Amino acid sequence: MKNLSFYSDKLNYKTDDQVFDFFISNLQESISDWDFFVNWGKIKKNICSIETELNILNSLLGKEDLDNKLIELVEEYPKTRKVLPILIAVRNQKLKDMPILNMNNGLHVEIKDYVFDINIKINLKTKKELLRFFTESGLKNIFKDHNIKNLVDYCLGVEVGMDTNARKNRGGRSMEDIVENYLKDICKKNNYTYLSRVNAEKIRKNFGYNVPVDKSSRIYDFVVNNGKELFIIETNFYSGGGSKLKSTAGEYRNLFDVLNGKFKFFWITDGNGWKTAKKSLRETFNHNDYLFNLAMLRKGVLENLLK
Repeated sequence: MKNLSFYSDKLNYKTDDQVFDFFISNLQESISDWDFFVNWGKIKKNICSIETELNILNSLLGKEDLDNKLIELVEEYPKTRKVLPILIAVRNQKLKDMPILNMNNGLHVEIKDYVFDINIKINLKTKKELLRFFTESGLKNIFKDHNIKNLVDYCLGVEVGMDTNARKNRGGRSMEDIVENYLKDICKKNNYTYLSRVNAEKIRKNFGYNVPVDKSSRIYDFVVNNGKELFIIETNFYSGGGSKLKSTAGEYRNLFDVLNGKFKFFWITDGNGWKTAKKSLRETFNHNDYLFNLAMLRKGVLENLLK
């Protein structure tokens, strides 16, 4: 860690231990705004793409003789097959990698995505598998008892539930958004230029710098050109612990070495997850020149160093 005047001037700390203790004690539990929890745009798009088929399937709710009526319906409206898995919160794509167990056939397992593939013609086997899915998944009883009043509304709820799996990725994007707000203000104030989510080729085309990478797929979160030099910035946020944190800390130690002092590299990270991986974080803190959290950004470290 570089011994920056910023630490003594703004934080009133003189030693590396004091700065690291400040980092750990000021980690944030959350960076979530209300729009973090549900991506309504994606959900509405997903529902819109299957709304017609769901409305057709609505005609089965509360009906008797559901087995025959289901087969008649999918034969008349083949596209309705593709929406059946979402009724049990499963994406069709997932079924390609999810063998289904048949308890009545010697515990045999088989990929069943073909059952819902509208490009495959319905035959006796497909009909049998559709009815097995309908019964064993519990949907038949739900339809029969009319526990669901409208499949469009029901699937809206299913999509909201499934969207929670994407929150981890949104956390990373939220961290980028927060850092970008700081960068926008700093660059506007000082007439600097920045780019977001760029690879080495785009940096070369826009700024004329040949920036090395640790892997061909490397996309830098931000690069800032102040007219004199180029700064590389990576960001992330970890609310929980896990082995990922140790590997991330190691990854950014390696990236610092790859850049080899030719470009200043800022790693901005936060989240209480780091309290479970302090040893790995401290190793990177000691190794790299610049490691900051959001509390340090609020104190003005970015503007101080981008000059």
